[in-house]
Amino acid sequence: MKLTLCACLLLFLCFQAFPQLVSISGPGKIKGRVVDSVSGSAISYATVTCFAINNNTVAGGMITDDGGLFVIDNLPVGRYLLKVDFLGYGRKIVEGIEVTEKRLTVNIVDILISSNTKLLKDVTVTGSKNFMETRLDKLVYNVEKDLTSQGGVATDILKKVPQVSVDVDGNVELLGSQNIRVFINGKPSTMFDNNLAEALMAIPASQIKSIEVITSPGAQYDAQGTGGIINIILKDNKSQGINGSVAVTGGTRLNNGSANIHARKGKIDLSASLSGNAQLRGTTINTSDKLKTNSARNIDSSEIVQSGPGTLEKNGYRGQLGMEWNRNKKSTLFASVSYNNFGTINHGTSNQTESVYFPAVVDKTVRYSDNTFRYKTADWNINYLKKMAKEGQELNLAVQGSNGSGRTWFNQYQDSAGSINPFAGGNGLNKLTDNETYVMADYAHPVGKDLVLNVGTKGSFSRISSYSENSVLDTTSETYQLSQTNNFNFSRDVYAAYVSLTFPMWDVYSLKLGARDEYTNNGIPTDTGNVAPSYNSFIPSIIVSRKLGKNQTIKASYYRRIQRAGYRQLNPFIDATDPASLQQGNPYLKPERTNAAELTYSRFFEQGSSILINCFYRNTRDDEQTYILNYDSITIGHTIYKNATVTTNENAGNQQLTGINISGTFAVNQKLEVRGNFQVFNKYIVSNLVPGTTFSSYNYRSNINASYKFSGTLVAEFFGNFNSARTEIQGKFPSFTSYSFAARKLLMKKKASIAVTTTNPFNQYTNQATAVTGTDFTVTSNRKIPYQSFGINFTYKFGKMEYKEKKNEEDETQNQ
Repeated sequence: MKLTLCACLLLFLCFQAFPQLVSISGPGKIKGRVVDSVSGSAISYATVTCFAINNNTVAGGMITDDGGLFVIDNLPVGRYLLKVDFLGYGRKIVEGIEVTEKRLTVNIVDILISSNTKLLKDVTVTGSKNFMETRLDKLVYNVEKDLTSQGGVATDILKKVPQVSVDVDGNVELLGSQNIRVFINGKPSTMFDNNLAEALMAIPASQIKSIEVITSPGAQYDAQGTGGIINIILKDNKSQGINGSVAVTGGTRLNNGSANIHARKGKIDLSASLSGNAQLRGTTINTSDKLKTNSARNIDSSEIVQSGPGTLEKNGYRGQLGMEWNRNKKSTLFASVSYNNFGTINHGTSNQTESVYFPAVVDKTVRYSDNTFRYKTADWNINYLKKMAKEGQELNLAVQGSNGSGRTWFNQYQDSAGSINPFAGGNGLNKLTDNETYVMADYAHPVGKDLVLNVGTKGSFSRISSYSENSVLDTTSETYQLSQTNNFNFSRDVYAAYVSLTFPMWDVYSLKLGARDEYTNNGIPTDTGNVAPSYNSFIPSIIVSRKLGKNQTIKASYYRRIQRAGYRQLNPFIDATDPASLQQGNPYLKPERTNAAELTYSRFFEQGSSILINCFYRNTRDDEQTYILNYDSITIGHTIYKNATVTTNENAGNQQLTGINISGTFAVNQKLEVRGNFQVFNKYIVSNLVPGTTFSSYNYRSNINASYKFSGTLVAEFFGNFNSARTEIQGKFPSFTSYSFAARKLLMKKKASIAVTTTNPFNQYTNQATAVTGTDFTVTSNRKIPYQSFGINFTYKFGKMEYKEKKNEEDETQNQ
């Protein structure tokens, strides 16, 4: 019913716009494509206006599609000219177009448009894109004009991306789901699989060009990730010559720096980048109250109250080398290698009071803890693109690899109040290696007019090896004795093949049909000595898009996705970092399977305003949820933990997610622009953890961004963000509010800029309250997190940029 109401709303908007399509005045048609004069790439969302020469009136017009294509029809016989406009480019006028009885369809060769930039010895590009662009299967958020993320990290940018939300710990949701797949330049990395939040915080915002959000992935994408795909596109440069940039940020909470250099000469393109960041030590105040009751008898009732400070600091760095060799117009070889290193350091003190009510006993202790985490990964990629004789026909071959290693260590001990020596303690170590290799081939073949067939195959091979151990403190000898060890060797091979067909219908429709098949071969050991079963997954997808006038589109899509549990969710080893709150994986987890549908309406206005409305529905079987159980006592190795909770992952049941996301840009005038995003969804779960029970909750996400241009070199910006509290099957998790201010001044003939930013300037802390309820226990806790920050960023662009017009077809052919 909820999805139907959303659909009715969109259909109403579409019917309101429909009359624009019914003015038919002739059988003539003008077709063509708009491309960048330097790179030769297609220009999406350029405005093409057709004028009749005889009476100088507008005869038609439209916005170019994802491939830069346009079709202006319903034209009577006569003479015409075209005007092509796109933000950041100079106007292009095409004259001498004539529609005759013998030539009713005029097909124009590519229309080249040039960036609106002066050709000087040293050049700064001033052209820019809209913040948001919609494509047939994705939404693109362009980062270049974002101010409040200056000096920040990838997480800061994601907070502003429509349909995406981020909590205080950096956990990312896409349309209400955290089961997302994250790529860099379209390629996976083991660093995202092992700790997504920390990996995103290790990528400086200054390195990012755009963010692609793919909520309804087609058959060419991996089926992993029931929530969709987020693709982070790093900055590049296709101009001739040597150029680059450096950026440095200093602040009270976050410091980072980055450098990029690019060299292009003829057919060779080389690039390199290096970045590093550090989150300074901050102190969080933690409080927790766990009340244990027994519905049958009162003698077991008890309460554990914990409070104390904890410090956290983070640091990381990233380097990348890239090469592109354009052997000729038809063949291109790409290669890249990157290295990532990031980690965290935690120190904590917790005052604990344990009270047993009958018989009455009170015990006061102090727990001290240290925890370090480090992850390193090397990613590499070799890609060969071959364009065939027919336009649009191409073969893409790629081999990719990601080799990671991680290390987590903890140490904790407890003193009785007033005691000098500890009465209990422990430490633990986890070592991890994660090696993944991908081999793929994709082929695109035009079949007839405007119809493209894509086929491909891919093999993904994962090998993970983990060694873990826990030791307990022997207070007599004051040494740590080994208590528990575990070797967890995990392999997963996925073999995939897909077919996809894209074609227009009646000039206003675009249809994309796809089918993908993935066979998953698991090597996941269980405590019975067996391995998790292998399985096959058939993944269909369909996207239908209809243009409503020159700048409106409605899109409907259906797709299927799966979510395979990762290493951390599967590893059965018990993490005893906090002896009162243990963590354990579950090797018996089944993959989530999701069927989803979306309905999207988008409209772009000539003044720069836009609106995007997205209704979504997801039905997930074997929904994975964290689940907490409380034990009077639990034995792990040679250690007994009393009154401890154990958090694990379970397939909770069936989940239905229904919601709507509304985002848009309002250009108030030439100086003031306001952007906003609002999302509401309902989560309904039929639980099999407690048979016969259901669970339903509403969640809200919203943000607003306003920028004001004081002059051509001075801009200021405000950003506010709110996530409502999140309710799950065992309790309520906190809401989150943040706000930021920024201002940027261009210097040195726009080669340099200086920006000042602040986040939550009027609140030093943000409070995160959680309430969890289980069988015979409740836990309420609060974290008082230091989130306030002030920073200053300096960016400088250097080098010579020589723009050259693309050679004509005859010249290029001679080089083959």
